[in-house]
Amino acid sequence: MKLMKFKIDAKSEGTMKTVVKARKFELILDEPEQLGGKDEGANPLEFVLASLAGCYTVVGKLAARELGFELRGMKMEIEGSLNPGRFSGQSYDDRAGFKEINIKMNVDADADHETLKKWIGIIENRCPVTDNLTNTTPIKISFE
Repeated sequence: MKLMKFKIDAKSEGTMKTVVKARKFELILDEPEQLGGKDEGANPLEFVLASLAGCYTVVGKLAARELGFELRGMKMEIEGSLNPGRFSGQSYDDRAGFKEINIKMNVDADADHETLKKWIGIIENRCPVTDNLTNTTPIKISFE
């Protein structure tokens, strides 16, 4: 199957703010004031968690259709924990990213418990965001 490409353009503005163009959409990323920003948008890590929620929604709806049940709705509370020492440059004893991500999901569906367990397995297996969070993806940086 031919690879799909996704692209954004990003520009830093002010202290910690980043303005991202994704297709016809503009996203504002910023840090709260206690981390040096002006709190004009969610921070990058909150966007990672939001991306996970969005991906679970899309793949969850596809998988529900494939398994033959009606998915009326999903609510998720997603929380990630990290040690801020590395990204702040204070310590290199720990990794910079989330040590763990916990998802509490409330599902409104006409499916039994066993079907929902199978459904969750499909989501975890097919969600590209989960794949990127759990596997190494090479990142190549060039600059001008």
